[in-house]
Amino acid sequence: MAFSRSIAFSAFLVLLFINGSLCFYLPGVAPQDFQKGDTLQVKVNKLSSTKTQLPYTYYSLPYCTPKKIVDSAENLGEVLRGDRIENSRYVFKMREPQMCNIVCKLVLDAKTAKAFKEKIDDEYRVNMILDNLPLVVPIKRVDQDSTVYQLGFHVGLKGQYSGSKEEKFFIHNHLAFTVRYHRDLLTESARIVGFEVKPFSVKHEYEGKWEEKTRLTTCDPHAKHTVVNSNTPQEVEEGKEIIFTYDVEFQESDVKWASRWDAYLLMSDDQIHWFSIVNSLMIVLFLSGMVAMIMLRTLYRDISKYNELETQEEAQEETGWKLVHGDVFRPPNNSDLLCVYVGTGVQFFGMILVTMLFAVLGFLSPSNRGGLMTVMLLLWVFMGLLAGYASARLYKMFKGSEWKKISLRTAVMFPASVSAIFFVLNGLIWGQKSSGAVPFGTMFALIFLWFGISVPLVFVGGYIGFRKPAIENPVKTNKIPRQIPEQAWYMNPAFSVLIGGILPFGAVFIELFFILTSIWLNQFYYIFGFLFLVFVILVITCAEITVVLCYFQLCSEDYLWWWRSYLTSGSSALYLFLYATFYFFTKLEITKLVSAILYFGYMLIASYAFFVVTGTIGFYACFWFTRLIYSSVKID
Repeated sequence: MAFSRSIAFSAFLVLLFINGSLCFYLPGVAPQDFQKGDTLQVKVNKLSSTKTQLPYTYYSLPYCTPKKIVDSAENLGEVLRGDRIENSRYVFKMREPQMCNIVCKLVLDAKTAKAFKEKIDDEYRVNMILDNLPLVVPIKRVDQDSTVYQLGFHVGLKGQYSGSKEEKFFIHNHLAFTVRYHRDLLTESARIVGFEVKPFSVKHEYEGKWEEKTRLTTCDPHAKHTVVNSNTPQEVEEGKEIIFTYDVEFQESDVKWASRWDAYLLMSDDQIHWFSIVNSLMIVLFLSGMVAMIMLRTLYRDISKYNELETQEEAQEETGWKLVHGDVFRPPNNSDLLCVYVGTGVQFFGMILVTMLFAVLGFLSPSNRGGLMTVMLLLWVFMGLLAGYASARLYKMFKGSEWKKISLRTAVMFPASVSAIFFVLNGLIWGQKSSGAVPFGTMFALIFLWFGISVPLVFVGGYIGFRKPAIENPVKTNKIPRQIPEQAWYMNPAFSVLIGGILPFGAVFIELFFILTSIWLNQFYYIFGFLFLVFVILVITCAEITVVLCYFQLCSEDYLWWWRSYLTSGSSALYLFLYATFYFFTKLEITKLVSAILYFGYMLIASYAFFVVTGTIGFYACFWFTRLIYSSVKID
């Protein structure tokens, strides 16, 4: 009852938040006020590409480096995402425009030219940060009177000179920054609310020999000659000279500091999203209502009939699901493994539910980079308590006696299999010298979280769960198992399991598209209100489809429901992986083998986790259902 009340309250909060805006959030950092002339330090982040999915540090390319490169402190989530935040030579003065500032001059050798060409060919983007705001490139939409923002700017571009078929590489070496600020009329202080750039490729020229104070003829603030196009682009070739420059323009904005992330978080296709979610919601709720109504009416009739027969002491033979009452609670094969999977599923479910509530309430703002992943990891660790408790309770019901053994398997099995995949993928990333590779220190921290906190908590939960009295079955189990009659083709375990996974997947595949786009196409995802509603729909759908198929199974006198209940809703993970494969070939432009292996490796981990969660939901729904119906009939 308390659980249903919490869901209702949370759903109310979700509707309240998304009614006003899709992007409600609590800012992740405190606002900073700047006076006119204050120094603004631009920080550089990773180079990212949707084609390779391999991030690199900014200074992996021979960009202009400061005298000393200083790393910013990163949290666990940032490191796992591949973020590497460092200082740069781009320095602004608040509300003081600058024109044609020279950063440095670089002469390309064969190695540096090749490095730039490779990154341009793989469509890498440069990410920068100012006052915790990511740099964006504004793009006007032709079909609508609106602007979309792309994170970061391309390292360069490929093109051809007119009249030539040879493809050349050109670098974006001139950056026209726009800093938007909101001014306080009383104190004259200002807060930064926007950070935009227009990149240009310009072959800079100058007269005489190069000196520290050399003035450019192509970009001269004294002559008020600014860069407005890339008609004479800077080619990337060995021996070419590249001069990096930038402009800074300050524009006052009506946007307040608390709302400065709204433009970043608004989705470009929000109308499609709304329609799809509402459509999915209505269909699934309608189906769920129909299923619930049919089940309640059918069960009520069955239970009334069975009890009436017992009352009249008619000597008619029992039929249907009541006939297998002496075998329905017989422990399944590999019951220990089932206990481990159920405990792991409870651990995942707790982590997802608490994370969703935090996200819906706005505590996991994108301005707090890496916050979502950090919270999920920590919650996973602390939910080990629930995992140990759930697996031990089920284990004791199956007459198990070695609670330490089951606790150890619960604490180790799923993380070990995921870690094995993760280490292989991390090795591949290391081989590519990417910043996405998890450093040794972070790896040690993850291992400590697992063995130092999660494993002990699983044992504590297992001890508490095993100390409690065993769950009593509502009916006694016969000593000799009855023979299961031959089943119809549609009751074949493989067929019913595969059919059972379709509806739960159908409840989430719309949202799945947006999540995959966010992860693999480097876009912000911050509509957790929708996600929470979809999660609630998923839970209801998994529970109901498993209960329905379990009922049909028991009616056909097949009492082996334990594992089938887990696999029925868990099979939706298979459809998730197939959809991820479809998404890979239709939406992504990944060409490198390593990148493809990374994609399918991570999606395999995600599908495995989805299997564990949905399977556990289906199992507990079936567990509650069978106990309810067999405790409702009179059995001698």
